[in-house]
Amino acid sequence: QAQLVESGGGSVQSGGSLRLSCAASARPYSSHVMGWFRQAPGKEREFVSCIRWGTGKTYYSDAVKGRFTISRNGAEWTADLQMNSLKPEDTAIYYCALNRNGYSTIARDYDAWGQGTPVTVSS
Repeated sequence: QAQLVESGGGSVQSGGSLRLSCAASARPYSSHVMGWFRQAPGKEREFVSCIRWGTGKTYYSDAVKGRFTISRNGAEWTADLQMNSLKPEDTAIYYCALNRNGYSTIARDYDAWGQGTPVTVSS
């Protein structure tokens, strides 16, 4: 089973940017989807974005559409999340996840998870 490792979290002021990266220990297949979720204190884990590994088609939640961009690097087996115009409500632990069965915005559909990386946005 692929292992996922996130990096790039940190603290930033409102309006700033951060780039998260997720590295997989094995090459994802073209049918796989890599996604990003986040969980704020006291809240459920929520879908942020995902990308189909084979086609590169991307999906975003309404909360981040237009501000976040997901991308993948087939040679390095990584999926990055560029986050711009960050808001305090984006503060959360961000998790990378792999879904072997295709597109989904539901966390329980994802088979592998990283350990999470914290993002804090101050006003």
